[in-house]
Amino acid sequence: MDSVRQEVKDFYAKMGTKIVDESDDQDTTDLHKCAAYIHDCTPNLEKSNLCILVAGALGGRFDHEIGNINVLCRFSTMRIVLLSDDCLIQLLPKTHCHEIHIQSSVEGPHCGLIPIGMPSGSTTTTGLQWDLNDTEMRFGGLISTSNIVKEEKITVQSDSDLLWTISIKKP
Repeated sequence: MDSVRQEVKDFYAKMGTKIVDESDDQDTTDLHKCAAYIHDCTPNLEKSNLCILVAGALGGRFDHEIGNINVLCRFSTMRIVLLSDDCLIQLLPKTHCHEIHIQSSVEGPHCGLIPIGMPSGSTTTTGLQWDLNDTEMRFGGLISTSNIVKEEKITVQSDSDLLWTISIKKP
């Protein structure tokens, strides 16, 4: 990371943490640098079971939020979940049909599917109040926001990458 305060860096160095200096790279965000480091240091077999949960990734400056969402797209082969006090966001790559198992005690019911990178010519879902059936989605047209989870298992199949977002319940 390049924006860590010196006292924080010193604290972790004293704890024996390996310090990776990326201060010369001003073209990527700290989250991008972290994801790249994990990607490069993790064997392929372990990546399939890896989930990176990024707390505090949402709810601040909008340009930072978009930068964090960009990391989801850049590292689409890794499961990265952006978390805020109110919701989570993750990328659903177009590569296969997704099954999302809802933990209704902690998440939902509000959810959304948003095409990212390019329009979706065809998206089909099950388990939502307003399921999509071979539906086209694009910015400036239809996107599936303010939907409601109706089942414990949601399925999503699309010809483009989608952002999945779901609300988090307050205790």
